[in-house]
Amino acid sequence: MQDYIEIAHKNGITLHSEGKCQFCGAHTTRGIHECIEIFNLGFQVIDFSNPDNHTYRFFIVDAHTLQHPEIHGRWSNHFHLTRLHLIFKYEVKWSYKLSPKLSCHLNRYKLKKQDERLTPPELLKRGSITSTDIQKSSSDEAGCKDLIEKWAKVVYEAWSDSHQIIDNIAKSFYDHFRR
Repeated sequence: MQDYIEIAHKNGITLHSEGKCQFCGAHTTRGIHECIEIFNLGFQVIDFSNPDNHTYRFFIVDAHTLQHPEIHGRWSNHFHLTRLHLIFKYEVKWSYKLSPKLSCHLNRYKLKKQDERLTPPELLKRGSITSTDIQKSSSDEAGCKDLIEKWAKVVYEAWSDSHQIIDNIAKSFYDHFRR
């Protein structure tokens, strides 16, 4: 499995090691590398072993991934945006067991759409909330959860140009798995 530095290199992206994050605008001092570090360390005020809190983990992963698509595989945009769409628009109570099902669904979908690409929003216009904002609020569990959900929503809205494509995927997934 490639790490984010290898994927960025493969995509012709030079990663900045100083200043704010070049992708999301997080107020870091070591650029994308610090933004990834904050993401990897997580927000410990939330007990993610509690199933009631799993949705917040999904929001974190989806928001961060969609703010940094240049360091992920191109189909990850479809996965993370579809998951947010299913949660926000179809009100699916997401669980870990649904993620592999969505992956399989996308694998079937992309057989017919091999050239399809989602166009990311412009750099620094991928949602007004970033990992550093969450990090600052991570001392209070309720406030942290609220901000994480807002983060996921602003990132989701930043990708509104892709919602029609994603809705087709989400609807077929929803119709198939709600039976």
